[in-house]
Order: sequence, then C-alpha cells, then structure tokens
Amino acid sequence: MNTQFWNRVAVVMGLFIGFAGVMHFASPEFFNDIVPPWLPPSEAFWTYISGVAEILIAVLLLRQSSRRAGAIAAIWLYIAVYPANLYMAWDWRDQPFSDQVVSYGRLPFQFLFIWLAWKIAKATDDSDTPVAPGDVSLRG
Repeated sequence: MNTQFWNRVAVVMGLFIGFAGVMHFASPEFFNDIVPPWLPPSEAFWTYISGVAEILIAVLLLRQSSRRAGAIAAIWLYIAVYPANLYMAWDWRDQPFSDQVVSYGRLPFQFLFIWLAWKIAKATDDSDTPVAPGDVSLRG
C-alpha cells in the first residue's frame, strides 16, 4: 500500500472535514435543518457537537502521529451522521430538483468517505491497536 499517497489523502480529508466543522459554527442554520427534529435535546446541540467532533478529527488526521486514530474516528462519525443525511434526503423531497440532487448525492458519498478513512487507517496501521472491542488489527 502506498503510504505516501494515503497520507496525502488524509491531509485532504482533514482539510475537508475541518472546513465542514468550522461551517457548523459559521452557518449553523443549515446544519440545524438537517438534524432530525426528534433527536433530543435539540438540533443546535447536535450541530455544535458534530462540528466540534469534525474539527477534532481534522486535527487528528492532519498530524502524522494521530492519523490512524483520526481515520478511525472519521469512520465512526460518518456512520453516526448518516441518519441526518437520510433525513435531509427525505425532508428535501419537495425541494427544487437541484436541491434534491444534492441531498440524494450526499448518501453514496458517505460510503466513499468511510472507505477512504478505512484505507487511511490501514495505510497508517503500524500497531496492533484495536479499532473496536474484539478487533485485532486492520491488517489482513
């Protein structure tokens, strides 16, 4: 596996997710609107928490020493926010076609981001640190 290539991908992902995290604070209304309203305690809470998580993950991805942890955290974050993307696609079903394309287009991209984060984690896997309980390694 070309570690140098995946390190570059990690930097791009780190910048991308860091920008997204900052946008949660710069333009929270957009993110509030895509949080399912039935999630307690509030849409704003989830907007700010996910923004903080994205900024922290960006820092982890941008630092070589914490890149693997950042990639693993990114995987879990992309899984955690997927319901918001599903809700957005459903909620925007009556929006103009261009908006619907954006909302539906986000759905498969989450899987691409999960795959990229997985590849980054594998490329930087120089230990036997478990990813989750029961896991041995990303190698194999």
